Amino acid sequence: MSKMNAALPLAGVRVLDLSRVLAGPWCAMVLGDLGAEVIKVEHPTRGDDTRDWGLRVGATETTYFNSVNRNKRSVCLDLQTAEGQQIARDLARQSDVVLQNFKFGGAEKLGLGYEQLREGRDDLIYLSIAGYDRHGPEAARPGYDIVVQGEAGLMAMNGNADQPPLKFGIAAVDLFTGMYSAQAVLAALFERQKTGAGRHIEMALFDCGLMITSYCGLESMKLDSDPPRYGNAHPSIVPYGVFDAQDGPLVIAVGTNRQYERFCREVIERPDLVDDERFRTNIVRAANRDVLVPELKRAIGMHARQVLLERLVGAGIPCGEVLGLHEALTSKRASEAGLVTTYAHPEAGDTHVLAPPYRFDGARLPVRSGPPQLGEGTDDVLRSLLGLSEERLSRLKSEGVV
Repeated sequence: MSKMNAALPLAGVRVLDLSRVLAGPWCAMVLGDLGAEVIKVEHPTRGDDTRDWGLRVGATETTYFNSVNRNKRSVCLDLQTAEGQQIARDLARQSDVVLQNFKFGGAEKLGLGYEQLREGRDDLIYLSIAGYDRHGPEAARPGYDIVVQGEAGLMAMNGNADQPPLKFGIAAVDLFTGMYSAQAVLAALFERQKTGAGRHIEMALFDCGLMITSYCGLESMKLDSDPPRYGNAHPSIVPYGVFDAQDGPLVIAVGTNRQYERFCREVIERPDLVDDERFRTNIVRAANRDVLVPELKRAIGMHARQVLLERLVGAGIPCGEVLGLHEALTSKRASEAGLVTTYAHPEAGDTHVLAPPYRFDGARLPVRSGPPQLGEGTDDVLRSLLGLSEERLSRLKSEGVV
């Protein structure tokens, strides 16, 4: 282990990632970013489903796959074979954490369920990710992000009032489930230091999707109905949202009455909107948004974006440009922060990968390895951890087990 790896928070923790697609791999990547050794188990010919999603990078990777699989090793095992299952069990015994998102009962059929793997390993931390509560009537239902976005009310709270239900631009339920799962694993690792005991952590996409309705969810319960949808605007703060300047959109977030006064006097030069009794406080501004917002839009549209941004900054009002995705990724801000980096790909040349968002003691955690080619770590991992001989590896390959 290098000195850099040894200094990482989860150095010395080994994770066996039996999951695929997004929520589980995202969780495993978070743990890998923090320093854990992550062994990703994939089918020898198909690999993870996401190796076929998105834009192709080399022979076995895609942009989708690469977005959730940095800092991992890929080991190919056919888990439908008895020998592949046994190798997976052997790897689990050498691991601190096992994650899986098989269909309900699938892990147990393969001999890779929690009760099966914890025999002789009471300190194992085992994470199961499913679509729905594994103890409820929908335990066997498969979970898909877009379905849960609909069922959890997320589509109903997204977009403008005159639009049909709208999904998020990214798979928000999957990603939040992955983050919640990583938090739970970290908590279990911390607890294990005190008790020496492992845990079976169970996460459901629906549970996490409902949780991220957050304050909108509580407003819905208070109203006993769906709250109104405001698109880019805020339900209770005015002005707040995306506005069009002469030459492009910008975000303006006027959070206090004093900011509103400065905004009207110093930014858009409309002091009359301060003195109007209908707009003096945020509560009445929100109640009269249908009258106020058109006036603000007209005033904002009379100025160039850069002029407005300079005035807004001078007045101490939160603001920013609305950038395209490529603009944001290639911006000076992203570059200076080191958020987008490249790694040397043996087939595709220098390839982009996003860097971990964490900083410890002022330093961003590194991308120790790019997303793995399919099976790149099979021989090395099975030799070093399980002591498999070259003869056995050769036989396993010829039989399609690895």
